[in-house]
Amino acid sequence: MKRALVCLTLLCLPALAQDRGIETDRESPVRLDLPEEDDAFVFGVFGDRTGGPDEGVKVLAQAVEDVNLVDPDLVMTVGDLIQGYNQTPDWMTQMREYRDIMGRLTAPWFPVAGNHDVYWRGDGRPEDEHDANYERHFGPLWYSFEHKGCCFIVLFTDESNPETGEKNFSKPECQQMSAEQFAFLDRTLTAAKDARHVFLFLHHPRWYEGNYGNDWRRVHARLADAGNVRAVFAGHIHRMVYDGPRDGIEYFTLATVGGGQSGVVPEAGYLHHWDLVTVRDGGISVATFPVGAALDPRAITRELSDEARRLADTRLSVEARPELSASGGVDGVYEFVLKNPVAHRVEADLSLTSADSRWGFFPDHGHAELGPGEERRFRVRAMRRPGELDGTLRLPEATINLALLTDEVRIHLPANQQELPLDLGSIAAPTPPENEIALDLVGGRDFIAIPHDQLALPDGPFTIEGWLKARSFGERVGLFCKTESSEFGVFVSGGSPHFITHLDGEYRTASSDGAVLSTGTWHHVAGVYDGAEVRLYVDGQLTGKARASGKRTLRAIPLILGADVASNGSATSPFDGVIDEVRLSTVARYAGDSVTIPRRHAPDEHTHLLLHLDHKLGPWIYDDSPRQRHPRWSGNPQLVPAD
Repeated sequence: MKRALVCLTLLCLPALAQDRGIETDRESPVRLDLPEEDDAFVFGVFGDRTGGPDEGVKVLAQAVEDVNLVDPDLVMTVGDLIQGYNQTPDWMTQMREYRDIMGRLTAPWFPVAGNHDVYWRGDGRPEDEHDANYERHFGPLWYSFEHKGCCFIVLFTDESNPETGEKNFSKPECQQMSAEQFAFLDRTLTAAKDARHVFLFLHHPRWYEGNYGNDWRRVHARLADAGNVRAVFAGHIHRMVYDGPRDGIEYFTLATVGGGQSGVVPEAGYLHHWDLVTVRDGGISVATFPVGAALDPRAITRELSDEARRLADTRLSVEARPELSASGGVDGVYEFVLKNPVAHRVEADLSLTSADSRWGFFPDHGHAELGPGEERRFRVRAMRRPGELDGTLRLPEATINLALLTDEVRIHLPANQQELPLDLGSIAAPTPPENEIALDLVGGRDFIAIPHDQLALPDGPFTIEGWLKARSFGERVGLFCKTESSEFGVFVSGGSPHFITHLDGEYRTASSDGAVLSTGTWHHVAGVYDGAEVRLYVDGQLTGKARASGKRTLRAIPLILGADVASNGSATSPFDGVIDEVRLSTVARYAGDSVTIPRRHAPDEHTHLLLHLDHKLGPWIYDDSPRQRHPRWSGNPQLVPAD
């Protein structure tokens, strides 16, 4: 629908601008279109409430809260308000429950009768089942009203068979509009001939025909003759479907607002929702809102937004972990502590899974409600069948689903997944290979990350070193890095190595002059800090040094082997090639102009990390240092001969 637009030019004279609808004391060549001045209004439409669990009333209550935020002129329903199919005492209880919830609407609402609302089951069946109860407590079975020049018509699609008295929405003979109701419709359409728009609301979408028969054809013909019927809204089938337009009439079938819902494909109409209809002189616009999607901006205070952000970073504190045996089996206990760090109540659901089918967890889930600052301890037995420590091994994962609760809102946070560690103290040292093996890293995919708390390199002198054979050198290439205005790093950008360490707030750098590294050739690179200077060694030769002293700047980011590290801990500026014999020591290993570098290192008391890179043990690389930290590899690095 195209709407008429009023255009004007902004002028610097407020009086003249005010005459045209906008005030300003600024000059601008931009032409702003003013909105159309008409009798536009909005109304909501609710789908079926019944056919699902009793908890469906909570969905209905949430929809009421959603619609109140929009504050429409009115709300319509399309039937099946209560579970029904019962006798009067239970029917009355369900009616009161529904009316109580709908009574919380700030706008008036208008009911439509569905089969659940009028069908009787059990002894004492009245002639018209619950029709009288419905009209006594909800309203007429069919009726109409006018609002802002528009006519709203409610029809009844569960009239009794005039010959047998049977109510049955699956039989065509029970799905015919009575002469009495058709006469009402005809009179109403005639009286509404000058209405801006006419809207119809009913429960069964009889235009589907089939078990509904073909009686709707004569109804549709009368609607088309009227010329001003814009839309028909129905329910019952518990999925959202658009049929139309037919002769200028749009047909909408709503899904549910608390009723039985498969949810098989929510985005294709299998969902709890309500519709919002905007009415203008030239036509209507219809939008669907999933129940719970509307937010009250007044409820999202700065404090609440900050709390939600802080809660999103919440992780389990692992206070006890099971041991991985030398055979690859596990039978032990995890102990977790979850703390609520915010000033509101939090609901937490914890589940444990693994992509490795050999794991079992007992129990595999838990639930907790935590007040402000409260902690909850979870204890889980973890078991894994013994098996080889190969590429099929996967670690357990904990998934935490959190909801932040206030009196006004319930905020569901994205699921937080956390890989769970194991005690690796029983992993046996692999047998050294007969021929040297190295680790092949494809740049941009493969690397080794050692978390800050796992590395725990003390302040003071240290040496970082390793062997490399590059396929290529980019303009910026990280080799062994824990930088980002902190710690240390070895770079081999363009084949020109340099070693940096961050001391007393600034970098100190030892560099080689020009490109001294060749592709396809093994080189050894070492960075040394002894407390007085930084030194860079390439293939045992001192190629750069600089005076340096001070306290190393610590930062909780990982040490990345095979790339530089970004501020968020991810890998960047990757190395493409093969690495071997990576060692981090707590002493200055090398001094002087020339040193001898062994091809394979043996651990000693100063060895903080030693990766021979001969074996992958599941997701780990074996650490031959006394600390036995065994870092994780990422991507799919391959073990290759170090030739």
